[in-house]
Amino acid sequence: MDILSLTRQLVDIESITGNERRVGEFLCQQLEQLRYEINRIPVESDRFNVFATAPAMPHPYVVLSTHMDTVPPFIPASEDASRIYGRGSCDAKGIIAAQIAAAERLRQDRIRVGLLFAVGEEKDSQGARVANQHSPGCKFLINGEPTENRIAVACKGTLRVELIARGRMAHSAYPELGESAIDKLVEALQRLRAMPLPVDPELGPTTLNIGSIQGGRAPNIIPDHARAELLYRLVGPADELRRRIIAAVGELADVEFALEIPCVRLRTVDGLPTMMAAFTTDIPALTNWGEPLLVGPGSILVAHTEGEYIEKQQLVTAVDLYCALVRKLLQTA
Repeated sequence: MDILSLTRQLVDIESITGNERRVGEFLCQQLEQLRYEINRIPVESDRFNVFATAPAMPHPYVVLSTHMDTVPPFIPASEDASRIYGRGSCDAKGIIAAQIAAAERLRQDRIRVGLLFAVGEEKDSQGARVANQHSPGCKFLINGEPTENRIAVACKGTLRVELIARGRMAHSAYPELGESAIDKLVEALQRLRAMPLPVDPELGPTTLNIGSIQGGRAPNIIPDHARAELLYRLVGPADELRRRIIAAVGELADVEFALEIPCVRLRTVDGLPTMMAAFTTDIPALTNWGEPLLVGPGSILVAHTEGEYIEKQQLVTAVDLYCALVRKLLQTA
């Protein structure tokens, strides 16, 4: 199998979250040509996860998994001597290609694995949450994300927060007649930025990103509304952090917790280099798919960037790595 060609073909199919159908159809076609049995797991009317198994083996011991969706904007594939560029090249379409190639190599040795490719990981893991209700009863799940082929000891969780401030419109020449929602929001954000956050000795600090701010109507109007979206990367349970956020914001704004994905500590394998994943994955939503491991080619530092790429050699190495991992896990059977 030409994994470089397959990676380029996948990158050239736009699959921003919510628009994964075309890449799902392409993968079904490719896997059917390789004589896999395909189970399309519906997520919404025009979206589905792809679960593929070898014929007559619907309950594999190990499943290789990653996601089909990407963040915007769409960037078509290009390449040079050592890299493939484009949106999804490392996060995670190159990983899809490496996992399919590994499954094919293992099948030559009569080792059967499953393949699960999910939608929606970049937004809310909706595809993984639906897939969790359709577990084949596997013992291990090897999830693919860009870890530079190092196995993750843990991945941080996510707490997505929305702040909604309300005010009263007035002419900007008479600010005393109005109430600025933006002023309230700015004060609330300053309080949250100043708030100490939890630190784990192994996983490092909880971090905060203020990802978007909207508000106001025009420069000559006292703003009556303002909104901000925040993302915390968690290193432990979020209950206490939620309480502290609410207390810090006080009456300045309404606080809504839009999404929470827990921090997860992961299985490692002796002899393989390790890393700590500061990002979130589908793993917390796939609890019924066996004990999870996290590893894949590519660097998370270039994912979601204009110049996203994957090293061709890392793709090739990942195939060997996935095959070796599966064999090690089978020894525990």
